[in-house]
Formats: sequence, C-alpha cells, structure tokens
Amino acid sequence: MTDDDTSKIEIPTMGASVGGRCGFVALIGAPNAGKSTLLNSLVGSKIAIVTHKVQTTRSRLVGVAIHEDAQMIFVDTPGIFAPRKRLERAMVAAAWEGANDADVIVFMVDATRKIEDSTRIIAEGLKDSSKKAILVLNKIDLVKRDTLLAKTQELNELGEFEETLMISATTGNGLDVLRDKIAENLPEGPWLYPEDHLTDISERMLASEITREKFFLRFHEELPYATTIETERWKDLKDGSVRIEQVIYVERDSQKMIVIGKGGKGLKTIGTQAREELEELLERIVHLFIFVKVRKGWSDDKERYRNMGLDWVK
Repeated sequence: MTDDDTSKIEIPTMGASVGGRCGFVALIGAPNAGKSTLLNSLVGSKIAIVTHKVQTTRSRLVGVAIHEDAQMIFVDTPGIFAPRKRLERAMVAAAWEGANDADVIVFMVDATRKIEDSTRIIAEGLKDSSKKAILVLNKIDLVKRDTLLAKTQELNELGEFEETLMISATTGNGLDVLRDKIAENLPEGPWLYPEDHLTDISERMLASEITREKFFLRFHEELPYATTIETERWKDLKDGSVRIEQVIYVERDSQKMIVIGKGGKGLKTIGTQAREELEELLERIVHLFIFVKVRKGWSDDKERYRNMGLDWVK
C-alpha cells in the first residue's frame, strides 16, 4: 500500500454473491438521533463515530449488512436541521441527497426528546417529496410506554410513513423487526458487494473519523465545530506496522493552543486514544503523528469539502 492508497476496511473474499434483494437504505434524522449507533449495530462493526455531541457525522458513510437473502447498503447521513453556514448547508444537502437516492428511507427520532423543529422539517420534507419512510423511534428503553404512544401519534400526524417501529440501537431491542422490514422493501436484484464486505470508507477517512471522535470527546464545548481532521500521509513500513500522519485544521491561533494543551497534553490524549483504537481495528502497530495547523476560513475552502466527501454549496 502506498501513500495514495484508498483501500477499504473489509475482509478478503472470493467474490460477490448473487443474493435475492439489494438496495440502498438511507438513515436520516435530526442531529444526535442515534443514526451512527444504529449503523454500527446493523453492520456489526464500528464504522461511524459516536459521541453525545450533535452534528458529528458530516459526510455520507456507507455500511453493508446481510439479512437473509437481502444485502442492505446503509448510508448514514449527517443530521438534518436548519443550516446557517456553508458547511452546515453542505451537510444537510448531503443528507437529502442520500435520502433521494435511496430505495428505503429510515427516519430516526430520539424518543427521549421533544419533537423539535429539525424533526418537523424532515417530516415535512419527506411529505413534500412524496417519499415514504419507515419511522423509527429510538431509545425506547429510556421512555415510558404512554409517552411513546403519544409521540408516535404526533409524528404520524406530521407525515405519512410506511411503518412505525420502536427500537433501542444500543441494546438491540427491535432491530430484528427493523431488518425484516427493510429487507422486504428492497428491490429484487443481485448483490453489489461481496458477502463479507463491511464498508466503502477508505482507511484514510476511517482513521480521520476515529481521531475526530476522540477530539469531540476530549474538548466538548471548548472548540467550535468548524474543525476538520485529515489523514495526509499513510505509509506501510517493512516491519508490518503503519505510519499515519494527520492534521487538525483550526481557524485561529487561540484554538491551536487549546488543542495542543499545556505541555502538549491535549494533543497527546487524543493521539493515544486514536492510536489504540486504530491498532485494534487494523490489527497491527500504528505510529500516529498528529499536527495542528491554522487555516483561516478553511470552511470556505473547496478542497476541504472534497476531502470530507461533501459537495461545495453556495
């Protein structure tokens, strides 16, 4: 593998299976509805970062899972909300594009929260597009039955849905029923990926996402979301290990100092946690080097959008 390699995280296979059904499944919802947790549960492997912070998914992540004779190609989209900045508009556009291109739409709602404006925006958008979705109430293990029933009725008054299901992406409750419903709504046709293919995310992007997760968990509210992390160099070494160089881009010198921390403690914590998870994922020694650079106005840089898998929007 060279510095420019874009190979995927997958298990070697003898070739694609024919299968009976295959199609794309878009997971949409308001920020922090639990889409990434659901994606990881359905795929059976961690391919999307999960934090308690909203808007952590930026681009459309793809995961592949098999259920009986169906191959389900999941697209975990950014949360949909009322965008203000260019990056936010690009994220929302990516989410709607994922939904419009999908064979099945799963509209996730956090059952522990009140029905917010972002949820209403999605329900109205689906209704206007004449696209029907499977409504999924998540985190039902944390909500009383009467509250669930009232919320279900209110949501069904906002839009028209193929089905309403209740799940817990964390405990797995209700996921078998969800798999059944998704599979039966997929079109008949051959599988597009080998049977044990997990994701279309490149190793470089996955490494960036893992570090970004540790970044969010470390800094909480200290830094704005206008920060991006890129894997700029990936080199396989002769001893079987890999050298990975990443850059955290911030917009101001003051933000750079926060990331680095006193005596480099902040950056060291992020690097250690990311390296440990990467070694477990890649099953080899990882030499991870993270640098922090100031790039003013990076969120208006077309090249940064391309690296994140987002379209440039005005």
